[in-house]
Amino acid sequence: MKHKSFMVVCLVLLLGTALAAFGQDATVNLESKVIESFNSTEDGLYVWRKDASRFAVGKDPADKDNPSFANFGLEGGDFYPKLSFFDVWPMALYRNNREGKEIKSLGVWGKFKRMGYNWIDIYPTLKSQGDDAEPYEIPLPGHIRFLDVWAWGSNLNYYIEAYIRDEQGVIHTLYLGSLSFQGWKNLRIAIPTAIPQRRRIILDPTSASMLSTAEKNSIYLKFVKFRIWTTPREEVANFYTYLHQLRVMTDVYERIFDGDEMSDPDWIRENWETGSGN
Repeated sequence: MKHKSFMVVCLVLLLGTALAAFGQDATVNLESKVIESFNSTEDGLYVWRKDASRFAVGKDPADKDNPSFANFGLEGGDFYPKLSFFDVWPMALYRNNREGKEIKSLGVWGKFKRMGYNWIDIYPTLKSQGDDAEPYEIPLPGHIRFLDVWAWGSNLNYYIEAYIRDEQGVIHTLYLGSLSFQGWKNLRIAIPTAIPQRRRIILDPTSASMLSTAEKNSIYLKFVKFRIWTTPREEVANFYTYLHQLRVMTDVYERIFDGDEMSDPDWIRENWETGSGN
């Protein structure tokens, strides 16, 4: 009888521990975060640039491997694609209530010499680094559940992808959706569970200089770029599309553990790199 009572107590304790652990893992604090509004190059941290495959109008195929062609057309002339900002936005998002704020969207004007699987890349650089800035990958704080962007389509049989990099350095391609529709549409993708978002090791302090204290300790992916694809039987001589408000739905719940302050990159830098330890 005593043995059975002991077994019951053990089972209750194990069940309680399991439920507590499950509750800890299941705790969420979901927030919608705008990563980039695309209001203009004058606002925010980023300048958006472009690249394209070899048959873009104005791009010399013989120079397709020349790095100087990564941002061809910045000085004007008949080089495509072109990027610019316009006073347009999805009515479903704002209606007529803009609260006195200037709202813009990023426009893309493309032309290719022939039909096929042509592509246009749209990627961020840091405005603070000037015209010669290298591509910058935007940190996405928290555990990302969804990524979405508003896109304007002209019913052409194109599609758009988002590229993200995980903490192990692997780039993943996410199919956001077809652009074969008219007008504005919100394109949303759930982040596959196969993409790792749980860091096994403490964050390298040298890689977190632009993040807040809470974000430094969170697990994040990085946004790399958009890629717009044309398809072989669709017209490519002249087309337009627009993008507005890149956003994520993310779990920003901060998991606390005994000694968590020692994983803060600022603490590591202060106590190890400055030699303040005894």
